[in-house]
Amino acid sequence: MVFLVLGKGKTGSLVAQVARERGHSVRVLDVAENSHASALTAPNLAGVDVAIDFTTADAALENMRAILSLGCRIVVGTTGWYKHLTDMHALAERRGGSLLYGTNFSIGVQTFFRLTDELARLHGYTFAIEETHHQSKLDAPSGTAITLQQIVEAEQKKTGVDAEVEVRSQRVGDAKGEHVVTATGPDDVIQIRHDAHSRRGFALGAVRAAEWLAHHPGIYDFREVFDKL
Repeated sequence: MVFLVLGKGKTGSLVAQVARERGHSVRVLDVAENSHASALTAPNLAGVDVAIDFTTADAALENMRAILSLGCRIVVGTTGWYKHLTDMHALAERRGGSLLYGTNFSIGVQTFFRLTDELARLHGYTFAIEETHHQSKLDAPSGTAITLQQIVEAEQKKTGVDAEVEVRSQRVGDAKGEHVVTATGPDDVIQIRHDAHSRRGFALGAVRAAEWLAHHPGIYDFREVFDKL
């Protein structure tokens, strides 16, 4: 397949490397080469099976608009743009584009989400979430932490508890991504944790998502399809 990777940051560069290792042809554009999605034209996208975005929230939004308007396919690993999710859904449906997005493309983190959902069903516990990332990460809390917060709050609401779950964020060195969910009860404390040793898990998940989207056009949250890859 031919993939177009948008973004030459740490994760985007690794996505390109992993895709090549898996036998795909890869083109890469950084933000400067694709200012305001200027490079995402029909001629430039001809022959591209799927674009994969790891840029910034503003750039990702422009990239999605350009790609979906042309009826093409895009996997978006960038976070911070979800207030526009309804608009992107509508654009993809209207123009026949395909969109697969997620706050985290690590298969391990997706399993962590499911474990958190199970933990959140406990009665009589209060919950807190901690996340640690590298100093250059712009958004805080992370998209993964927000997803964890939403999972816990949704399950707690089903039990009649309508309380906001605290999220604490730290930015330290080159931390790849650490997330801890703590449930504190009257008699014990339960913690579950995901600690990324490298960004490769995120990159591999994104490439596998692109491989899947190439054969399954539509609009998907990675949480809905990760176990189908």
